[in-house]
Amino acid sequence: MKTLRAIPAFLLLLLLTVSGGCKNSKPAASSLPRSTPEAEGVSSAELLTFLDSAAADRHEFHSIMILRHGKVIAEGWWAPYRPDLRHTLYSTSKSFTSTAVGFAVTEKLLTVDDKVVSFFPGQLPDTVSPFLAQMRVRDLLTMSAGQAPDPTGRITSSSQQWVRDFLATPVLKEPGTEFLYNSMATFMLSAIVQKVTGEKIADYLRPRLFEPLGIDGYDWEESPEGINSGGWGLRIKTEDMAKFGQLYLQKGMWNGKQVIPAEWVEEATSFKIDQAPDALPEVKAKSDWMQGYCYQFWRSRNNAFRADGAFGQYIIIMPEKDAVVAITCESPDMQDEINLVWDYILPAMKDARLPGDRESLARLKERLAALALPVPADKPDSPLAGELSGKKFVFGDPGQNQGYFSASFDGDTCMVEMETAGQKHLIAAGRGRLIESMTGLAGPSLISRPGSPASHLIAAGYEWTSDSTLEMIIRYIESPHHIRARCSFEGDTLILNTRLSPPPGYDMPTSKGVLKKD
Repeated sequence: MKTLRAIPAFLLLLLLTVSGGCKNSKPAASSLPRSTPEAEGVSSAELLTFLDSAAADRHEFHSIMILRHGKVIAEGWWAPYRPDLRHTLYSTSKSFTSTAVGFAVTEKLLTVDDKVVSFFPGQLPDTVSPFLAQMRVRDLLTMSAGQAPDPTGRITSSSQQWVRDFLATPVLKEPGTEFLYNSMATFMLSAIVQKVTGEKIADYLRPRLFEPLGIDGYDWEESPEGINSGGWGLRIKTEDMAKFGQLYLQKGMWNGKQVIPAEWVEEATSFKIDQAPDALPEVKAKSDWMQGYCYQFWRSRNNAFRADGAFGQYIIIMPEKDAVVAITCESPDMQDEINLVWDYILPAMKDARLPGDRESLARLKERLAALALPVPADKPDSPLAGELSGKKFVFGDPGQNQGYFSASFDGDTCMVEMETAGQKHLIAAGRGRLIESMTGLAGPSLISRPGSPASHLIAAGYEWTSDSTLEMIIRYIESPHHIRARCSFEGDTLILNTRLSPPPGYDMPTSKGVLKKD
């Protein structure tokens, strides 16, 4: 799910506060087995071609893990992203919520034909319409709740009672008859599971899914009522994404144990509703969003299915190839991103073990180990750095909730101090390198519980692009996003331009700060 909100001009006043959610901090668990591409029938040379194409394309990849026959045959993280970091999944979270429903169905706590209203007798509107009364769990699972338009943005931006406001949203179409993507429908699945189990789905899934697969360190955002958001907000590591895909590829079997019934896996990943019944066949043939929707999974071309999140977070399961591809990314065009998988990774998978290709394998390992996003250039600081160090530039009118910006320089480190609404934020940025730190400055397009405490892991760098211009990049390395800020100093004035990264990216209005006199 992607939700963008109105953004004030000053760099500090960005979107939302950071998530509050369920956290798990168990020790690191077992990893997936490793192999080489050729041993599992995959061409290292063709995987190199994929990396070449990814580098030349407009997508900013953050990680990739490719599994064949249950073994990792290629994996890489574009620094500063790392294997040990969680990554925001956006709507890929929905497939985990579907899995929680599957466990609840298996344990006979609910059925997919149960009426939604039956779970919330105390939160219903004064008048329950026939269509609302008719809405089933199945309709939530298949994005056919009958509401229009999708109420997600409205409810999450203004409501403290998401369940009540979902149920109060008019149901204009007969449930089960028409597809309309609705992330609040997935939230309602989370609320239903919590209702029948007495646990948040993150806690409910811990012994049933996360612990058997060795998934730890995860967290999941919550609603104001304390319900996991369900449709978004889960953060796990790339390898954990791959494990989840492998579990579904193996029909719910893990290390010789049936973690979730094979019947549910089949039910949850098979075609349920056509997203575009009137689309021309030639249009459908080119789209991975017109192959049918399942229970919070998408059918894909090449007889695959996937968990799918905004900006290009993918878990792609290919039964015919016995393969899984997990990707984290910031993509301006998710169809174009998945096309790279079909054009280069899929053809690299052959029907039998391949002869060893030491040269290509060595090059592939070297490339994967050296993956990195661009960092600011290591240029000498401007002569202005010493003059400006520690001075404050004030934004806003006196008495109107002023904020300020200050940069202090010490060697190859710039310490930025910012304040807005009485809240201070410190960010350490490296010259020609990125420095990791925690910040309360909320990042672009991060969806989170309103009003919760702020704490994000970032990696920041800076460079002087001219004697009077300082440029910074702040990467939120447990999300797909980053901020670029240009500070132009003109006498006693700071002109601040900020660009937010969600594709295709956009510039915030220019702000002007005035030097605070001592």
